[in-house]
Amino acid sequence: MPNLASVIHEIESVPEPLLGEVLDFIAFVKAKSIREGLYTAIASESSLKRDWLCAEEEEAWGDL
Repeated sequence: MPNLASVIHEIESVPEPLLGEVLDFIAFVKAKSIREGLYTAIASESSLKRDWLCAEEEEAWGDL
């Protein structure tokens, strides 16, 4: 796995005209990671709501 120093070194060696593409790719990878996290949360919601939507949970969290 690359470390931050090696990534920075690679970015510093990119020709200036390509830096916009590098920045676009970084934004794409970050957005993809966020989307995948949301998809996982949405997919797990239906299986977890059986436990969340019960009288015991309502009683336990009712004070908050």
